[in-house]
Amino acid sequence: MANKGKHVRHYTQEEREEAVALAETVGNEEAARKLDIPPGTIGTWRAAYRKLAKAAKIGGKTKTPAARTDTKAAKPKARVEAGDRIEGGKTKKPAARIDTKVAQLEAHVETGVEPKAGKTKKRVARFYTPSQRAQALEMMRDKGPVETSRKLGISRFSLHEWKRVQRASEQDASIESPIAGPDVNKVAERDGKILAEWKEHPGLGPSQVRNQLRRAGFKVSVRTVRMVMEEHGYVLPKVKRTQAHDQRYEAIRPNQLWHLDFLQRHINKQKVSLLLMVDDFSRYIPGFALCDEDRSEAVFECFESSVSRHGKPEAVMSDGGAAFWSWRGVSRFTRLLEEMEVEQLIAKVPQHNGKLEVLNANVQKELFNQERFFALGEAFARVRAWVSFYNFGRTHHALGGLLVPADRYFGRADEVLAQIEAGRSADGIGEPIPVGDRQLDLLRVSSRAGRVELLLMGERIWPQTPVP
Repeated sequence: MANKGKHVRHYTQEEREEAVALAETVGNEEAARKLDIPPGTIGTWRAAYRKLAKAAKIGGKTKTPAARTDTKAAKPKARVEAGDRIEGGKTKKPAARIDTKVAQLEAHVETGVEPKAGKTKKRVARFYTPSQRAQALEMMRDKGPVETSRKLGISRFSLHEWKRVQRASEQDASIESPIAGPDVNKVAERDGKILAEWKEHPGLGPSQVRNQLRRAGFKVSVRTVRMVMEEHGYVLPKVKRTQAHDQRYEAIRPNQLWHLDFLQRHINKQKVSLLLMVDDFSRYIPGFALCDEDRSEAVFECFESSVSRHGKPEAVMSDGGAAFWSWRGVSRFTRLLEEMEVEQLIAKVPQHNGKLEVLNANVQKELFNQERFFALGEAFARVRAWVSFYNFGRTHHALGGLLVPADRYFGRADEVLAQIEAGRSADGIGEPIPVGDRQLDLLRVSSRAGRVELLLMGERIWPQTPVP
C-alpha cells in the first residue's frame, strides 16, 4: 500500500486560517508549496469557509471547520469509528465519508435546512420530448456536455446516447432519430397507463401491475410503478415474512396434480365456503364452487364438472378436511377418486399445499378485500369473473411474469412469448378451440358411488335424487 506507515497530519485552527488567507491571494498551489500542505486540503478548507460564510448571511448556524476539527481532536484517541482504517496505531477516514460530509454541507448552505441522515429524495424515470432533446443537443454542441448537463439536469450519458443515435439515424434511415416525432407528454401517458391498470384491478400490487403492462407491450420499472401508485393513495402492506423452506416441487405437465381446498369467508354475516382447484404445473383453475359450508356434495359436483371439461388429473392433493378425507373408513370423495383411478394425496402441513394457499391469499386480497357482497348469487358471479381473469388475463410471477396460467395449461407459452417479443399483444387468445367448434357431450352415462347416473347436457336426469 502506498500510504502504509504514514500518519495523519493534524492542523490547528491558526494553521488553517493562515493557509486559507494565503491561498486567497496567491492560489492553492503556491500556498501548498510554501506551507507544505496538500493543495487538495487547502481547496477543501477554502470551499468550506465560503459555504459557511454564505450560510451565515442567510441565518444558518454551524461550526467552523477549525472548531469542528479541534473538537474531534479533543476526543480520546482510543475511539475508532466504524469504517475507519487503522494504520500505525492511528485511524484514517475513507474518502467516501469526507465526500458525504461535503455534500451535506453544500445541501445545508443551498437550502438553509439541516440534512436528515439516511433520507434521500425519491426519483423516477424522466422522459424528454423530441424538442427537448433537440434543444439539449444544440446546447451540447455550443457549451459541451458538462455545462449542458448542469443547466438542464440531464445525464451526460443520455446526452451522448442521443448524439450517437442521431448520427446513426443520419446514416441509416431505419434508425429513428431522437429529435423526430411529436411532442407527447410521456410522463402523463405512463402514469395514465399505470393508474388505469390499477383502477381496473385495485387488488394488484406494483410488481403485478408492472407485469400486466409488460404483457401489453409497455415497459416500466417496479419502482416507478410503486411511486406513481403511492402518489395516488397506495399504501405498502406490512407483511411479516418468515423464513421460506427450500422443499419446492412442481409438476412437469398439465393435469399431473391438482390442489383442492376450501376458503372460508363471510358475506353479509353469512359464512360461505369457496372451493378452489388449481393445476400444479400451470396454476390454472379448472373449477370452483361457492356454498354455505364445506360440503362433500360441492366437491363432487365441482370435481366432476372440471374433469368433464378438462380431463381427469393423475393425482389430487388436499388437506385432511372432512369433505375430502375420512380418518375412519373411506370417504365418498376417496371412493370417487378410486373409481376414476386418481391418486389422492393428503397434505400434512400447509406448506405441502402451498400453491393453493397462495391462491387463497390472492383471491382474498384481489377480490374479497376490494368488494362487498350482499348475496350469495352476487358473490358467485364476481368470483366467476375473477377466476376468468386469473386464468386468461392475470400474469403470474411463478410463470416468469409474462405468462398467464392458460398459456401454460393449453401449451401455448412459446407462442405467447413470441407474440410479446414481436411487439404484439398476447391478450384475447381465450380458449384454444372456439365454442362453436367443440364436440358437446349431450348424453352421458356415468357411475357414481357404485350407482349408474344419466346426464343430459351436464344435468342429471336420472335418478332424480342424488346418490347418497
